[in-house]
Amino acid sequence: MMSHKRKSQKSFSEKQEWLKKVLDICQQAPVEGFNFKQIASRMGINGKQFRNLTDILNELIRSGQIKETPDKQYRLNYETGCITGKVDLTAHGYAYIISDQSEEDVFVSQKNLREALHGDVVEVHLFARRKNAKLEGQVVNIVERARSTFVGTIGISENFAFMIPDSRLMPYDLFIPKGKEGNAKDGQKVIARIVEWPHRAKNPIGEVVQVLGDPGKNETEMHAILAEFELPYRFEPKVDAAAADIPIEITAEDLRERRDFRGIPTFTIDPEDAKDYDDALSIKRTDNGNWEVGVHIADVTHYVPVNSVLDEEAFNRSTSVYLVDRVVPMLPEALSNNLCSLRPNEDKLCFSAVFEMDSRAKVLKQWFGRTVICSTCRLNYEEAQIIIDTNEGRMSEVILTLHGLAQALRKERFKKGSISFDRPEPKFELDHDGKPLGVYYTENSTSHQLIEEFMLLANRRVAEFITGILQVEGPSRLGNGKTGIYRVHDKPNSEKLENFAGFITRFGYSIKTSSEHTVAISLNKLLEKVKGTREGTMIETLALRSMAKADYSTDNIGHYGLGFKHYTHFTSPIRRYPDMIAHRLLQYYLTGEGEKPDKVKLDAICKQASRMEKRAVDAERTSIKYKQVEFMSDKIGECFDGVISGVTEWGIYVEINDSKCEGMIHIRELNDDFYIFDEENYCIKGKRRGRKFQLGSPIRIEVWKASLLKKQLDFRLADNSPS
Repeated sequence: MMSHKRKSQKSFSEKQEWLKKVLDICQQAPVEGFNFKQIASRMGINGKQFRNLTDILNELIRSGQIKETPDKQYRLNYETGCITGKVDLTAHGYAYIISDQSEEDVFVSQKNLREALHGDVVEVHLFARRKNAKLEGQVVNIVERARSTFVGTIGISENFAFMIPDSRLMPYDLFIPKGKEGNAKDGQKVIARIVEWPHRAKNPIGEVVQVLGDPGKNETEMHAILAEFELPYRFEPKVDAAAADIPIEITAEDLRERRDFRGIPTFTIDPEDAKDYDDALSIKRTDNGNWEVGVHIADVTHYVPVNSVLDEEAFNRSTSVYLVDRVVPMLPEALSNNLCSLRPNEDKLCFSAVFEMDSRAKVLKQWFGRTVICSTCRLNYEEAQIIIDTNEGRMSEVILTLHGLAQALRKERFKKGSISFDRPEPKFELDHDGKPLGVYYTENSTSHQLIEEFMLLANRRVAEFITGILQVEGPSRLGNGKTGIYRVHDKPNSEKLENFAGFITRFGYSIKTSSEHTVAISLNKLLEKVKGTREGTMIETLALRSMAKADYSTDNIGHYGLGFKHYTHFTSPIRRYPDMIAHRLLQYYLTGEGEKPDKVKLDAICKQASRMEKRAVDAERTSIKYKQVEFMSDKIGECFDGVISGVTEWGIYVEINDSKCEGMIHIRELNDDFYIFDEENYCIKGKRRGRKFQLGSPIRIEVWKASLLKKQLDFRLADNSPS
């Protein structure tokens, strides 16, 4: 009896092993499949066992895990056929397919990616889901390549070369045949293009299309960052020529029907190193004792006709790009730095929003239209701040009056639900070769707020007018429900917000989540309360993570972060394409001039602008990271105080207090215990001793490694680091 039981157990175990083996074999070619002999060969079985294999195949067919095709091939049974989605490749080589056609992301192993790369749009066949397993699939067709060029370092041998990509999201080296390396030298940074990827070949075949230069040089690295994000760093000759051909004189025809603000005190406030000044403010007393404040914006669309070479270039770029040492402008310098820049003591054409306000900054009247101005002077933020702090300096009366009105606007804005996230921006002191000598951070001073509040007011009021809820002086063709471009910011993710609200209770804090308005008000109070506390950085970071991302849309859902129901971008047309479109829309709705708004076309503009904005932000952050690593590269072995800025399953990120440079302590370097990642509590914790590393906690680190190639800092715990 016992012998029969052991035999049954053994038979069951062997059957399960065979079932697993057949499924594993089918998964090696889930789309093409294998015939009976091929499966038998891969399992290493002979004719005596063919009957058993037939039984196994029939059982898998009955269970729906595999299917037999008309040409006698056995392959995995797809769950829902095929979906199309975008590849989200991980640094480990496998990927997830993000698709509107699937409620969950589809896992694709590296061997089933079939030459698909990060960002590609692909067609994926889904596998039959095993019990309690994630949804898996295989790429069967690459619908659209996200990119064909890559940045990396070339290694040249006698008969061929390889280009090793910089990006961790490009897991394959490019094979460069002899003669296709151009004039690149061994070890240089290059841009290479994939020209062919033979089926089943391990590496794509490429050719060098541009040599960037020697690694480590500032020009090489900045151009490499732009190329990595497929951002241009120069204009085509035809674009520069089009800008150069624009007449610089302001004619009588240009001034016809423009409101003249020359002679009214007008000024600009910008960063010290700014080259383009696209906004100016003016102020004067009205006869009834109120203030008339003009927000004057460079009239870029006067010089850039619809569908012109310059317009197409501005659409393609959509935004200026700000790296640590340079600006890559959306428009050629002939426009951005000269013709459209509101330089002092020069007549300039503008599109203006003019507000009559009382002493409490309540808007009583508003006017929109084309103007001509002459800026009285140019101030930087530091100069304006000194005037605000000391009540003395150039145009002090004007600056102080506008400062008072701006603070009244700011107070009202936060009262109505605007959220205050004032994150300092890193700036670098660079030598003539671009090497960082120091790091400092800009703060949101009251001089910044002076400009910010009037720009926000203009953006909001223009959006309200385009939406149709606001009337202005003078003729208007506006009706309700007109098409526009809006800067939108969705409300927070409710699940993230509830998790955040629950987490902060352990520190004695709380927020009200009963409505969108109460969330904003209580969040501001929380951020003010935690400022300067040990847990302040962590709470501000987690609050930010609960927020949605702002982008452009023709669907006006409002701007949650600012607390505005209607908001657009109108005030920076030199550096943002949506602002140019806002000018054209406003002119059309005011006078009927120009192209009739087309929602389909505007949707495409919103999509392009949002996409290019993300690229520009990513490039800016990458350039900052590179300079941070470069700045710390001569400080190996030195110790610094910091705060834990991120916690993951592979380690903890630490931001140094003084320089704000961020690096990682890998979990394998924490060798005093076995540490487990606690995602819910934003920490990793030792299993035996209970030592905890939590987001926001102070920590002392030693700089261990600095890799300029990877743009990565590695830290270790300093001997006297707090637990």
